Amino acid sequence: MSVEAREKRQPWILLSPALVAVTLLLFVPLAFIVVYSFWLRTATGADQTGFFLDNWNEALSDPFYRDILISTLRIAAITTLVCAVMGYPAAYFIARSKGNKALLLLMLMLPFWISYIIRTMSWINILGVSGAVNWALIEIGLINEPLQMLYNETTVILGLVHFLLPFMILNVYVALESIDISLEDAACSLGSTRWQSFLEVTLPLSLPGLAAGGLLCFVLSAGTYITPLVLGGPTDAMFANLVFEAIITQLNWPLGSALSLMLLAVLGTLVLTYNHFLGMGQLMKGLG
Repeated sequence: MSVEAREKRQPWILLSPALVAVTLLLFVPLAFIVVYSFWLRTATGADQTGFFLDNWNEALSDPFYRDILISTLRIAAITTLVCAVMGYPAAYFIARSKGNKALLLLMLMLPFWISYIIRTMSWINILGVSGAVNWALIEIGLINEPLQMLYNETTVILGLVHFLLPFMILNVYVALESIDISLEDAACSLGSTRWQSFLEVTLPLSLPGLAAGGLLCFVLSAGTYITPLVLGGPTDAMFANLVFEAIITQLNWPLGSALSLMLLAVLGTLVLTYNHFLGMGQLMKGLG
């Protein structure tokens, strides 16, 4: 074998373990889900193999699923916006800190050491009828009876922000850290104020990190089911909860497969649309 042929094969040899893992753990299960979505669950509870469009007709034509999907995308958008508004100042503060940056990053990473389920359920002890907030309000005399602050859409968004805010901060921090601070000083030396240099230099250069964090937060929040399951009420279910209900509770794997593929198609379309207008290459360039 020639040297040139070996050099061409070497990248594929190095990538082969990752490609095998992705194929076995992602594409093969996805293929099973696609096949399952065309099967049919019979009245006896058994799955009838074949090529049936009943599950897809139900998923695409029933207004119930459409309304839940729209609600899921709306909650994900609100969560992403709140994470961006809260996360950018925090990331900027960390990136511009001089002596305690490592400590701040460590504090930011601490939530990842705790189970996501435990972090979500902790809001019950904070906002519940006998939780810390109600206890404090009663103790200082602002209320006489506990307030019902759980099991609504606002609490679901609060739990999602709690979960996803570190992802936004880390993405924005990486983008801000890659910006040469002398560019801001140069803008100030040319007559700009600090605020003007931020708006015209720092903010545009950090937009790739903000976009990356926004995309990550949106996809993760739209695909979660733990937070609305724990903190939401009966009317606050998100689309992933429908998938969970169909597969785990009803044992209707074909319908659950169709619903999961429906959500995957919507999120995939949004990612492709983002790539068309903004470009993943530019995003990764900004994070590099």
